[in-house]
Amino acid sequence: MTAHRAGVVAILGRPNAGKSSLLNAILGEKLAIVSDKPQTTRSRILGIKNRPGAQLLFVDTPGLHPSERTLNVVLNRQAHDAGNDCDVALLLVDLARSWGDDHAALFERLRGRETPVLVVGTKLDQPGAREAAWPPPGVDLTFRVSAHSGEGVEALLDAVTERVPESPPLYPDDDLSDRPLRFLVAELVREAAIDALDQELPYALAVEIEEYDESRADLVRIRANLIVERESQKPIAIGQGGLRIKQIGIRARREIEKLVDAHVHLELWVKVEPKWTKRPARIKALGYV
Repeated sequence: MTAHRAGVVAILGRPNAGKSSLLNAILGEKLAIVSDKPQTTRSRILGIKNRPGAQLLFVDTPGLHPSERTLNVVLNRQAHDAGNDCDVALLLVDLARSWGDDHAALFERLRGRETPVLVVGTKLDQPGAREAAWPPPGVDLTFRVSAHSGEGVEALLDAVTERVPESPPLYPDDDLSDRPLRFLVAELVREAAIDALDQELPYALAVEIEEYDESRADLVRIRANLIVERESQKPIAIGQGGLRIKQIGIRARREIEKLVDAHVHLELWVKVEPKWTKRPARIKALGYV
């Protein structure tokens, strides 16, 4: 009988390389929020994929990028820690943007730790992706995938499964993540806000769940704060006549109802917290560590 396998798989790469989209495609569930805005992912998110004879623990990480800002330093540290602690690393490369010196440096660092590294070209369904130069020089284990169509994902999962260690399952079969539901709900609200606010506030915005009441079998009541850094940002988040925050609430509620499989009453408020992105303790309290 073939031994059961289980292990941690870190998903690494630049911002907007398609890490969260790939995680969602692998799980067949929307666990990580997705946006074309940079720095959307702010925390390591574990997604649990059970396959016959294997349990794969995928860790979605913030995009690696040079920055001295406190929040970005915290995000980069999370990604590097995930790479240091994994059994297998997936190094994602947007096929349209090609391989760079930063990819090569990370690839060599991981290989120096004797971590199996699979280099994954993403967004194969995008125009020009199939004609992009591939594979990168000096890399012998590569894949190309489309999170949108699912092309290449099963072959990637087979390769990952072969490389995680022999181990019994590390989580119950019906677990999807180790993250609490409140955190996942907050992320869905943030995703809706990022989409509605376009380029105006995404970096300065955070979400905190003040109340999560599921005492009624047919309804979940949620009260959440949209946190911004300056008073001048508050009317931007609210919008004229409250239209923008209403739009955020409608979209977020729709996604939350899919997640919790129940009707949701969502109440949103905007709260000003000066310099929250520069306060490590607050960043941690919001779950971005």
